[in-house]
Amino acid sequence: MTLASPLTAGRIAVTGSSGKLGGYTVADLAEAGYDVVALDVAPAPPAVREASVAALAVDLTDLGQVVDALEGCDGVVHLANIPAPGLRPEGVTFTTNVAMNQAVFSAARTLGLRRVVWASSETTLGLPLDTPPWYAPIDEAHFPRPESTYALSKVVTEQMAATYARWTGVSHVGLRFSNVMTIQDYRDLFPPAWDDPAARRWNLWSYIDARDAATACRAGLVASEESLGGAGSAPNVIIAAADTCMRRDSAELLAEEFPGVELRREVRGTQSLFDISAAERVLGWRPEHSWRDEGDALI
Repeated sequence: MTLASPLTAGRIAVTGSSGKLGGYTVADLAEAGYDVVALDVAPAPPAVREASVAALAVDLTDLGQVVDALEGCDGVVHLANIPAPGLRPEGVTFTTNVAMNQAVFSAARTLGLRRVVWASSETTLGLPLDTPPWYAPIDEAHFPRPESTYALSKVVTEQMAATYARWTGVSHVGLRFSNVMTIQDYRDLFPPAWDDPAARRWNLWSYIDARDAATACRAGLVASEESLGGAGSAPNVIIAAADTCMRRDSAELLAEEFPGVELRREVRGTQSLFDISAAERVLGWRPEHSWRDEGDALI
């Protein structure tokens, strides 16, 4: 297969543009010079309106609507889904997410889009950790371990993405996002966990700043086919912050909350218990933001 050139310019559709990450991604891509079209069933939020991009209301479970919406696009950043377990009945979460994802991948195939970047999830790796992880830091090999129908929808979609990538020769880049956080989320959610580590042990105290999650989406568009693994590749990489949300040492927290879990390499200070080295190797991406940057504003 001929290697396609990275999408450093062109028309990019962002699905789920009204969600938390969607607005940041639309703004980031627009600022980087892309011609962005924002797709969501919900009205465009302020971040999308301020970016002055085209916005279209689309039912992403309807293949015909998705084909129409993606017409003329060079690539898609697919972020739309029911975003977590427990928000809708389990069967609805699974069938809705899988239907959306299949429609977007199928439309991309029909229209000959050159790159698909999509939101997988850290939950494919065993979250929430009601039972201990197999080892830490958790990496891409800690898979598949879905613990909810939401996570199962993402595991199924990772296989779906690999199949569409093989059929089309177009790379489908899956981003296993950690818990996406804004500055306000830091203020609301992190301080209570400092006195109760069990409150956020469910994902090893991990998170990703929404601004960094957005740049990871752009990195998925611009990464070379060679770094992704060749034409028709479907890599799935962990996207997490470099640190935890805690003020205590990560190795100490792991030993306290998950005694006996193997620590496969040294983790220094508050370093993340998720291994993000694959994202740097495959996408050339590293996180730039931390809740610690907010300093006294969090206390």
